[in-house]
Amino acid sequence: MAIRRSQRRVSQARIGALARELLEASTLCAISTVGPRGRAYVNTAYFAWAPDLRIIWLSDPGARHSRNLRTNPSVAIAVYDSGQTWGKPDRGIQVFGDARAGGPDAEEIYAPRFRAYEPQKAYRFYELVPTRVKLFDERALGAATFVTAKVARGGKLAWERTDAYRAGR
Repeated sequence: MAIRRSQRRVSQARIGALARELLEASTLCAISTVGPRGRAYVNTAYFAWAPDLRIIWLSDPGARHSRNLRTNPSVAIAVYDSGQTWGKPDRGIQVFGDARAGGPDAEEIYAPRFRAYEPQKAYRFYELVPTRVKLFDERALGAATFVTAKVARGGKLAWERTDAYRAGR
């Protein structure tokens, strides 16, 4: 498989609309953290997102991924609809940045997305503050095309690159 860098820019408005649509498409995400020995660790969690693209989740502070954040805040999150079908147009978003304890608005962001949510004394909110997103939406962007954007303050997105994956010969 060859990766071809495309010069096709994607507007800030289009990237923003796609990112928000992709985040809204699923309530589950895969959270990747870095362990104390530099080993990858992944956890699945329910999440909500803020207009500035912060990703909020609720977790036990003693869980492996929560403990990992105390020594290395680097996080990557993948959001996608797991009911997609091989060979049909796919879509998903990857969000990269640093995580920290959730801010004062974390519960206000999280609770409306989950009607059955009740405060959990043993759990705490965490939030990923994004620095970069990678979008994959074959219907909107084309087959096997990934668009990467930087995330600035307030969730403003700026196109960085477009990569097209093509079968090698």
